[in-house]
Amino acid sequence: MSEHTTLSDLEAAQDNTAAADVQQESVQNFPEPADARATETMSMQQALNRALAEVMTENPRALILGEDVGQLGGVFRITDGLQKKFGEARVFDTPLAESGILGMSVGLAMAGYHPIPEVQFDGFAYPAVNQIICQVGRMNYRSRGKLPMPITLRVPSFGGIRAPEHHGESLEAMFAHVPGLKVVSPSGPNEAYHLLKYAATRQDPVIFMEPKSRYWQKGPVNTGADAAGYSPTGSRVVREGKHLTLVAWGAMVARCLQVAELAAEDGIEIEVLDLRWLKPIDAEGLAASVAKTRRAVVVHEAPRTSGLGAEVASIITERCFGTLKAPVERVTGFDVPYPSGDLEDEYIPNIDRILYGIQRVLEYRRG
Repeated sequence: MSEHTTLSDLEAAQDNTAAADVQQESVQNFPEPADARATETMSMQQALNRALAEVMTENPRALILGEDVGQLGGVFRITDGLQKKFGEARVFDTPLAESGILGMSVGLAMAGYHPIPEVQFDGFAYPAVNQIICQVGRMNYRSRGKLPMPITLRVPSFGGIRAPEHHGESLEAMFAHVPGLKVVSPSGPNEAYHLLKYAATRQDPVIFMEPKSRYWQKGPVNTGADAAGYSPTGSRVVREGKHLTLVAWGAMVARCLQVAELAAEDGIEIEVLDLRWLKPIDAEGLAASVAKTRRAVVVHEAPRTSGLGAEVASIITERCFGTLKAPVERVTGFDVPYPSGDLEDEYIPNIDRILYGIQRVLEYRRG
């Protein structure tokens, strides 16, 4: 598939392979925002589009750039209608050169703008890694704070849409390893709306990893001026429990909620923690949840070795060692290149693998 993947190609693949997931991972997977009076039901795609429109309205120096983000509205239609509303000078297409997109964003940030570039697919971010690490992540440090990098890089991420090779990756550990970058991944529409609006007001560069398999999933979004105490920082408990904590981010949060529902049928109360910020990690919130349940399983799509789950497990062990009843378990992708769509069901952690990880932790007996 070329970089000019059409929306119809992706929607056809989504319709053919994920209809069951759409029904299972419905609005009820995500708790209602506290202020129901100010909510609207929308998909994550619509929530992101709304957030971008509001950011562009509130900040005249915010710019959107990337491949096909203008007239087409992006391959996932996240920027649909924004060029018509804000003009070609503020929402514009770039050549098919990711290093150029990020290089241009660095120059714009140095000139006082807040660029919001899009990398069309996560697998296309690799050509821009040199710019991201050597310029975006370091410029503020190199200039002793004189040249902050207020760049919000949107990256459609992870698998789940049956795309070909290079159209599904899980790059969070690579980005989180880079000093100077912040990394965040929303799990649902309300999170996407608020986290993107927050990221787009930061003076630090933020890698905004959007779970592309969740773009079409709908849920309540609080769009009111007062978000009823909503905090866009740290982690978030999306389901209370007492026997074990499932830690996840992005698309895996919805899957963990499904697992928790099934476990509840057997009397096992699972707490689900949406980590949200992958850099910096909310160590206090993470430790608070695990200190309560005394057991933890970390779930992510990326390969196991040196994946972000290892860092999460280390934080849990350091802070909760005296109270843990079992070692922290990880349920992850495998140590192979992220496969094309026909093999992703074997690769992405499924319900059975997560339940087995939970069983291992619950049945663990010391010595």
